[in-house]
Amino acid sequence: MAVDDASGSAGGLVVGFDLDMTLIDSRPGIAAVWDAVAAKTGVPIDSELAVSRLGPPLAHEAAQWFPEHEVPGIVTMYREMYPELAVHASDHLPGVVDALAAVHRAGGRVLVITAKNGPHAQLHLDHLGLAVDELVGGAWAEEKGEVLRARGASIYVGDHLGDVRAAAVADATSVAVTTGPYSAEELSAAGADVVLRDLTEFPAWLSAHLAS
Repeated sequence: MAVDDASGSAGGLVVGFDLDMTLIDSRPGIAAVWDAVAAKTGVPIDSELAVSRLGPPLAHEAAQWFPEHEVPGIVTMYREMYPELAVHASDHLPGVVDALAAVHRAGGRVLVITAKNGPHAQLHLDHLGLAVDELVGGAWAEEKGEVLRARGASIYVGDHLGDVRAAAVADATSVAVTTGPYSAEELSAAGADVVLRDLTEFPAWLSAHLAS
């Protein structure tokens, strides 16, 4: 359904979406993984705090709890536990299915770009049956912008300030949703062109945007 691919866009409408807290609520699963890492290592980890700041790469969060030299090993441990603990515990956020369908009705392609590694992101997409045309994992903030630009994406939808920066790099319209850690005011102040409560508002916005 989705592929971690590096091919360019063939032209036409391409809409990019972030994954965590934009398309899916992965907090329960990610918290379960961090709790398991804490149990295995004996290092106290506030998993609720960890999932309140999703967005940056995994190594960034690991570095909040472990010394730098241990981070690569913790990342490996986390990723080994992830498929069993995180995928089935996560669900899509309100309006996601209709938002993706709206892009396809407009003749566009859905591109998911996430800091999560590609194989784990793919597991989520497959589990939830989300209609995605392309997946690129392992990209964060300005790196996402480079992917957007390479694919010719004109819109990027995300919940994080890093997603707003990504859209700016690609000169794409930044559509921000408040389903993540930031308020509408914070997203607007960071430069988001449009702020939606959640993706239930996206189809109507896209229709108006394409008609303008």
